[in-house]
Amino acid sequence: MPLSAQKVKTAGPGRHGDGRGLFLYVKPSGARSWVLRYQVQRRRRDLGLGAFPDVSLAMARERASEARRLIAEGEDPIAKKHQAKPKTFKDAALELIESKRPGWKSAKHAAQWTSTLETYAFAKIGRLQVARIQTADVIACLTPIWSDKPETANRVRQRIEAVIDYASALGIREGDNPARWRGHLDNLLPKPTKVNAVNHHPALPHAEIADFMADLSDRSGVAARALEFTILTAARSGETRGMTWAEVDLENGVWTIPAERMKAGKEHRVPLTPKAIACLGTHGEDAALVFESESKPGKAISDMSMTAVLRRMKRDGITVHGFRSTFRDWAGETTSFPREVIEAALAHGLKDKAEAAYARSDLFDKRRKLMEGWTNAAKAIDFAANLVAV
Repeated sequence: MPLSAQKVKTAGPGRHGDGRGLFLYVKPSGARSWVLRYQVQRRRRDLGLGAFPDVSLAMARERASEARRLIAEGEDPIAKKHQAKPKTFKDAALELIESKRPGWKSAKHAAQWTSTLETYAFAKIGRLQVARIQTADVIACLTPIWSDKPETANRVRQRIEAVIDYASALGIREGDNPARWRGHLDNLLPKPTKVNAVNHHPALPHAEIADFMADLSDRSGVAARALEFTILTAARSGETRGMTWAEVDLENGVWTIPAERMKAGKEHRVPLTPKAIACLGTHGEDAALVFESESKPGKAISDMSMTAVLRRMKRDGITVHGFRSTFRDWAGETTSFPREVIEAALAHGLKDKAEAAYARSDLFDKRRKLMEGWTNAAKAIDFAANLVAV
């Protein structure tokens, strides 16, 4: 069925077809954009036609019709569009980001691409024609941050490489990619992993968790309860802050985090102990946030609110995220639970492909016992003596 103006405004997340390859893409955030999908020489192409509401349904159809005319004449609308004038690196980068946007799970990913390239690449090579960028230009972007920020520098290199590959795919650049690592930049720069040790989030030693939690339980306020809940569930702070009552099943003691709020893009079930449930307070409407800001009703607590609790506790040397490391160390050193159970509790994917192929279950029942043990450790109960890893 063709789309209607009303449908365009109200359609939920996903891809909605108007016919003949024209689609409206709607993100979970509500952002909407038009894409024409077509084939040239058996190769599928996606032509971005603009974002709604700047581009209405009628305008999108007009642009799609013009693109189809070019296709019927044997031309590729994307190639024609890009070959019209010399393209700068910045132009190519922004086009690549826009073309990838419908496939990315969140607007944050596109923002990260744009931010890193603006900060570390555009000032040096943004105005250069992408067809003329050489190795020296890439090195000029990377050298200032390669030693101080190796992880960031490698992301910048990968994104520069992707932009140049994009230009090559459009037919506006020829030759090898000067930002490629293997067989090229690996001969000119040290490996990022060798430049600097990985900077882990400062964590509390697991032997101190009971004393810490006793101190934390004496603290009042939404942020303190959110921090306590985050520690007891080994969750990420963003997962806690965005938590709604619709995700909580109090009767069965389960918190189900939807895929769009998970780092790995996969739904994650978290077993809730009575102690964790006690942190939640009075049940609200399904759409309501569990940990709502006390100063801004209807808004989530800020990213810094739980960190502020740590500072008030004179714990400047640790981070909220570091408690996941505390949990990991405790589970690995004091319990006999298998590694895959511990990693599943942290919502980590298994890097070993063969091992991951067998781990088809979320190991929920085993994780519930693990989290009961973690809660007992936080209350200074000697759980390890009676622990049986099932």
